[in-house]
Amino acid sequence: MTNYPAHWEADVVLRDGGTAHLRPIVPSDADALQAMHRAQSPESIYLRFFAPMPQIPAKDLDRFVSVDYRDRVAFVMLVGEEIIGVGRYDRIDAESAEVAFNIADSHQGRGIGSILLEHLAVAAREVGITVFTAEVLPQNRSMLQVFAAAGYEVSREFEDGVVAVRFEIDPTDRAMQVIASREHRAEALSVRSVLHPSSVVVIGASRKRHSTGNLLVRNLAAAGFQGTLTVVHPEAESIAGVPTVRSLDELAEPADLAVIAVPAAAVSGVVRDCAAHGVKAVVVISSGFAEAGEEGMALQREVVATARSHGMRVVGPNSFGIANTAEDVSLNSSLSPFMPERGSLGLFSQSGALGTALLARATRLGLGISTFVSAGNRADLSGNDVLQYWEEDPATTAVGLYLESIGNPRKFSRIARRVSRVKPVVVVKSDLTGQELPPGHQVRLSSLAERAGGALDEILAQAGVIRADSIRQLFDISQVLTSQPLPAGRRVGVVGNSAAMGTLLVQAARAEGLEVTRDPVSLHPEVQADEFGEALAEMFAHDDVDSVMVSFTPSAGASEREIAEVLSEQAAHARQTTIACFSGVQGVRDELTAFVPGDEGTPVARTVPSYFGPEDAVTALARTTDYAMWRSEDHGTYPELDGIDRRAARTVIDSALDELEESSGAEADDGGLDGVGPGALVLDPTRTRALAEAYGIPVLPHITTSTVEEALAAAQELHYPVALKAVHTRLRHRMELGGVRLNIESPEELRDDWLQIRKVIGAFTATGPYDIDVQAMAPPGTACVVRGGEDPLLGPIVSFSLSGDTTELVGDIAHRVAPLTDVDAATMIRSVKAAPRLFGYKGLPVMNVAPIEELLLRVSELVDDFPQVADIAIHPVVATTTDAHVLSIRVTLRSTVDRMDSARRRLA
Repeated sequence: MTNYPAHWEADVVLRDGGTAHLRPIVPSDADALQAMHRAQSPESIYLRFFAPMPQIPAKDLDRFVSVDYRDRVAFVMLVGEEIIGVGRYDRIDAESAEVAFNIADSHQGRGIGSILLEHLAVAAREVGITVFTAEVLPQNRSMLQVFAAAGYEVSREFEDGVVAVRFEIDPTDRAMQVIASREHRAEALSVRSVLHPSSVVVIGASRKRHSTGNLLVRNLAAAGFQGTLTVVHPEAESIAGVPTVRSLDELAEPADLAVIAVPAAAVSGVVRDCAAHGVKAVVVISSGFAEAGEEGMALQREVVATARSHGMRVVGPNSFGIANTAEDVSLNSSLSPFMPERGSLGLFSQSGALGTALLARATRLGLGISTFVSAGNRADLSGNDVLQYWEEDPATTAVGLYLESIGNPRKFSRIARRVSRVKPVVVVKSDLTGQELPPGHQVRLSSLAERAGGALDEILAQAGVIRADSIRQLFDISQVLTSQPLPAGRRVGVVGNSAAMGTLLVQAARAEGLEVTRDPVSLHPEVQADEFGEALAEMFAHDDVDSVMVSFTPSAGASEREIAEVLSEQAAHARQTTIACFSGVQGVRDELTAFVPGDEGTPVARTVPSYFGPEDAVTALARTTDYAMWRSEDHGTYPELDGIDRRAARTVIDSALDELEESSGAEADDGGLDGVGPGALVLDPTRTRALAEAYGIPVLPHITTSTVEEALAAAQELHYPVALKAVHTRLRHRMELGGVRLNIESPEELRDDWLQIRKVIGAFTATGPYDIDVQAMAPPGTACVVRGGEDPLLGPIVSFSLSGDTTELVGDIAHRVAPLTDVDAATMIRSVKAAPRLFGYKGLPVMNVAPIEELLLRVSELVDDFPQVADIAIHPVVATTTDAHVLSIRVTLRSTVDRMDSARRRLA
């Protein structure tokens, strides 16, 4: 099937957390479609077809399954081989199409209609359809609800007993919010089904004590799993004291979770067996998949496809396992021989070996966890999924993730920004750019190449994510987050019995951007407990202290335990964030724990985390303070910009890409962008101006000339002074190479400069282009660069910098993921190191940056709306004391784009 749109296929999570496979309909679906129809109730058939129809007539059935994937499109939703829903549209005219749905009675209420609508809308927009219509019987309330709740502006008319529905399908802000909300609920439920099983079956355990499967069984039993635990074994009566069954056929009820530890080649068959027996999720401990090469990758894809198409989620393969310390669950389905105490830290790791390290360190520090997930190759369940769950999980107050890669950074940023507003998210620093990947991780490469890591750092900071440099630092920070209130500000006080230690704490605090507002209190080395308590009480009483750092070095005076008792009691009742440097106490320990009354009178533990060295202590406090300040800040709003005509922009983009498709075989211009390659084109000046105008971006007038005479006429029309710029890409902004002449005030000067630039072009290239632009001069100001575009890994990115080679050489460029809030735009400009040049540095005039902020917002809207925009480079835009002037825009489009985080829900 040559025109079959494979890129429309998707695995999706349904409202109840189950999964299904969605794809375009094909002729061979006729029998399955007829089977679904026959199973429908007479009422459902009448609501869909407005007439009784026990069986679809052969002629109609052939028409339903035979589509052209352009003017007639249909999607089917499948669980296994069973069709559980169908959605279709038929084009009416150039801009509109009629849409219809049919959902199997046995799968009503699972959100299938809304997912089909999202995917139909995306497919329709690809071929220029902007409006959907439908005719629905008034009693078909469920379908009317699908349209009403989708977030579109829906109009209804009632005539001849039928409700006529009409709505534009451009993704409005409201529609995107609805999609994100539904995605969140579904994925959170999906992960909950994995972490809260009422029954677990282990497949692949042997009687050998040191085998992987045997260890899993022993760990599950030792943790006191509160549900039903069974082992599948063809011969043994029991494994590690746990009863066995010979096969899944012998289970009284389907298991919620299967833990699989069989050789890689056998996993796919086991997953199929689990699917046939109604298992809801699987954890694949087995290795030998994508990390082992192409053959393993094929096995991995087969496993995931089988599981998802039968409604199951997969953790792994090559997973270290999962755990849930909740009292009513007590699940340790991992390879860890020990489990941390019950606590409020959620942990996620992609690496099995580092999963061991995470749990081991949490145990050593006495830091309790709520849940733990080792994703292994992250073939299905990912950090994004688990974040969705943790956002709602009352047992989790802070999140720690070790990420070796991010498959969908834009989605991670979107979710993390929402989660960070209510719970801190700490990420261990690793290469997340897709440039250096561990075996088994399949992600896209960033086109930002050498600066992708810095861009991702900024994107995560935009989302409020706390970056840690190591696992040790992750736990250092997490100790504060899970045991202490967040700091109210950056002001710190220091109390201790060592002047040297106090000095180290003060120096480290100032280096980390904390403010030491009071002289450190240095008590004598032999201090007694009551003296120490008095000093602490005085420090806690100060209103200008937000956090208190306490150090103690044992000597002939009070013991470390006595000081710890005094400190924990006072800190438990103080408003300040408190941390300690006690050489004999590290982590979250009973020695530094006191209890305060909870909301219902139940005692609540408050612990002061302790660190061995001052640097670790201060870094943890500083990162926590940075997060607290981010959380308390105004993050702005997504402004409604006037003067945006998305339809006009779509017309420009579609017409250009249609011409590119018609002229396939012509060489593509990558516009100097890494990774754009074939299938891209640079918009011509006319279309560039039209696209810019559609988003309210005015460009300073210019005229392209091929001769001196044309240039003289152009200057006369634009009025002197003017500028000349070589059209050639590599010379256009290069004054130092002779490609630009400014402030030309007379015809004589213009003639000489035009001929000089023409010589430079000729010396530089033998192929041209040889044209030269004549442009009106902008008022004096500071030249800036605004760029945006679709990065294959990071999604729609917007960047800002001041113009010049120095900026590019030192990487002084700010990046943010679109869409931007007004605060994002303002912060971007002020975050670059060269920003003082815009605000009066060394007597320079203060520039009005408000127009630049608005330009960033408009570019953000453009690249967020149209992933086909591979790059828009506004270079330069000149900021002046009153306004901003766009001198040049270059737009590169890409014909084939598959945005991972788009206006349709789907799993990676």
